[in-house]
Amino acid sequence: MLGKMCNSYARSWFSLFLSYLFLLPPPLCLFLCQTIRICSSFLMSLHFLSTVMRRNPFGVDICCRKGSRSPLQELYNPTQLELSNTNILHQMRRDQVTDTCRANSALSRKRRVLTPNDLKHLVVDEDHELIYCYVPKVACTNWKRLMMVLSGRGKYSDPMEIPANEAHVSANLKTLNQYSIPEINHRLKSYMKFLFVREPFERLVSAYRNKFTQKYNTSFHKRYGTKIIRRQRKNATQEALRRGDDVRFEEFVAYLIDPHTQREEPFNEHWQTVHSLCHPCHIHYDLVGKYETLEEDSNYVLRLAGVGSYLKFPTYAKSTRTTDEMTTEFFQNISSEHQTQLFHRDVPQNTLELGRFSVSEIVEDKTTSLTLLQNKTIKQHPSGL
Repeated sequence: MLGKMCNSYARSWFSLFLSYLFLLPPPLCLFLCQTIRICSSFLMSLHFLSTVMRRNPFGVDICCRKGSRSPLQELYNPTQLELSNTNILHQMRRDQVTDTCRANSALSRKRRVLTPNDLKHLVVDEDHELIYCYVPKVACTNWKRLMMVLSGRGKYSDPMEIPANEAHVSANLKTLNQYSIPEINHRLKSYMKFLFVREPFERLVSAYRNKFTQKYNTSFHKRYGTKIIRRQRKNATQEALRRGDDVRFEEFVAYLIDPHTQREEPFNEHWQTVHSLCHPCHIHYDLVGKYETLEEDSNYVLRLAGVGSYLKFPTYAKSTRTTDEMTTEFFQNISSEHQTQLFHRDVPQNTLELGRFSVSEIVEDKTTSLTLLQNKTIKQHPSGL
């Protein structure tokens, strides 16, 4: 209201000023006109600056970190005491992954070889030298929003202003498979690589609830629901076979452990295992975050990237989140045999003892770089931290 009154008075004063301007001597009139032009340019500059500050209220350049320490340097040689204390925890996690991968590698005769297509889940932020492997149903929407802010060069400032569907548009983020082999190797050696994992059974329940119990997910009902019902349900009605919108959790589990499923087509990324999406034993991840400590681990990554003072992981109350209690309830009707099969799906050896954030989430062998082979594939080269 006050702003409108001020604008009204200003317009009235300016009109009165113009009416008397032409009565003044020409030299004085010319001087006043030049003064008005200079003042107008200054005011326009102030308006532009205020617009920029509204988009980025911190008044800092999110895009670039030239001259500062890289996240990788800050992780392994922290300059801040609080980062040093947290690093001990993450070193224990890295050691845990390494030990399990090494044990599995010793028992497995298969030598896994990666191709650029295996790297399509690794999102790259060039400005802050970060590589994030996104795992669906492990807060990947919010982390994609953050990566859009970090790599957007000022285009975005508030991650929660980015619509969820826009965060999942592949063109909005650059992934590692889009680079040449030498460029891939350079980034794997020089950038800080991180991922977030979640208790596998809880993640599966979350995927089931989101994709098969929500009416709006008709594309999943048609593509996967109809197939699951046709294969797993005896005497299914024509309506169920046509719509695919009433898949039971028991049928979903049976579909996942059915050997024919993966022979027919690859798993959808929402129920694909983390080791199949991110290859944590072929790619040496510097930081493994847990869904149970999501906010804490995420903000630690942002502090390492040098943006923690003005950019935080988005948090909001979400009553629909899948909990431990829900997971226990869903698995009450799943036989112990099926639970065991599900626990070890895609795992060559039953040697995983990684605690709550692992199960079938992490297998195989640790590396820091990938090298091009004669047949245009990428091969691991083990190395220490």
